[in-house]
Amino acid sequence: MMHRAFDSGRSLLIGGRWEAAAQTMEVINPWSGEALGAVACADAGHVERAVASAVRGAEAMRALATGERSRILHAAAAALEGDAERFAAAITAETGKPIRSARREVARAVNTLRLSAEEAVRLAGETIAFDSFPGGEARSGHYVYEPVGVIAAITPFNDPLNLVCHKLGPAFAAGNAVVLKPAEQAPLVAIMLARLLLAAGLPAEALCLLTGRGGDFGDALTAHPDVAMVSFTGGAKVGEAICRAAGIKRLAMELGGNGPVIVMDDADIEKAAAACVSGAFGAAGQNCIGVQRIYVHDAVHDAFADALVAATAALRVGDPTDDETDIGPMIGGAEAERILAWTEEAVARGATLLAGGERAGTLMRPTLLADVADDARVACHEAFGPVVSLFRFTDLDAAIDAANRADYAIHAAIFTESLRTARRVAGRLRAAGVMINDSTDYRLDAMPFGGAGRGNMGREGVRFAAREMSQTKVICFHDA
Repeated sequence: MMHRAFDSGRSLLIGGRWEAAAQTMEVINPWSGEALGAVACADAGHVERAVASAVRGAEAMRALATGERSRILHAAAAALEGDAERFAAAITAETGKPIRSARREVARAVNTLRLSAEEAVRLAGETIAFDSFPGGEARSGHYVYEPVGVIAAITPFNDPLNLVCHKLGPAFAAGNAVVLKPAEQAPLVAIMLARLLLAAGLPAEALCLLTGRGGDFGDALTAHPDVAMVSFTGGAKVGEAICRAAGIKRLAMELGGNGPVIVMDDADIEKAAAACVSGAFGAAGQNCIGVQRIYVHDAVHDAFADALVAATAALRVGDPTDDETDIGPMIGGAEAERILAWTEEAVARGATLLAGGERAGTLMRPTLLADVADDARVACHEAFGPVVSLFRFTDLDAAIDAANRADYAIHAAIFTESLRTARRVAGRLRAAGVMINDSTDYRLDAMPFGGAGRGNMGREGVRFAAREMSQTKVICFHDA
């Protein structure tokens, strides 16, 4: 059980010091309903002070040698690895993520910080062949990467440690300062990480942390003229509000997905079913790259459906602190109720319930649907919950068109034993990543990651994010 470490509400990190605020909010364990602690609620005044501090922090980071940035990040990674079990327990407590999954998230976060440490010393420019065009023969030079300055980072609850590391690690590797706004539902792990980074030697003002309700201070943060870039992971509605407030500045946004999978008639059915169940229901389906729609060739549809139902039935649902649990609660009762309502709507419109469809408090049992209307909410919107829809197809082109029907995507997948089919489908699927014989939810933290389609911009993945958080400067010598 996570101890009540934050009852004082001293959770605002400004100028290297932890502060309280006039108002606080409790952080609730979604499984037990226990209040884990209280965090301060920041306001626009805190934003002003935090950004002013971060401006100074940006100068300190810019002055740091790349080797020192790398050392700090390596030290933070080692400290996190040494404290992995406490961080995993905190993730489980504030999100309901099963403890085995929480441990995997900590391991990924360690890797993200190490990748960032390595990128700090790799973020170098190149020489430029100025003599490649007439008139440049007497010139020589190169370009370098420089930090953009102050970055506002806004993170979601579903991976409260690793997604924070995906913003902080590359930002610090590139020499920036960050004002971090963690998710309202899950800010405690971010606070723990901030303490760890400071202990690792991060300059005191390079990281400011503001907890509380985004509606109270989000616009003040994203619109601040001294914030050079906003990096946001979350929903489209909030993303649109950030765009309106931010104005002309760099934006990196990942706004969700609706992951399609195509299962061909030559696929390994058992492997495909197991991968789809894992990809659909991990983290109670609260995963932007999770499996949501599965298009199955008619020749294997019934066999695949049977395998999918069997694999789903084998999942253990319940207490996330139990090592044997596969699926824990959703982040709150309102989210579980939403998924139940979407499921019932689909069934009322003719869908067949193959498994699940039941809710108990914050628990929503893994749910499988068939015969779903194309315009049902479970099919055409990001579900972000444990519900999957099966569709039957005979024509591959029609299946690809259906898979592309959602106006936003991150990853898609296909299961087939044909390399020719895999290459053809991968080329036509409108997604930022296509997984072959694997779930849509596979992600290596070193690879480029982001959305395709409406509203998504920029890329994460340490190397790619570090470049998003940098700007080039050309240095040219006229030698004549």
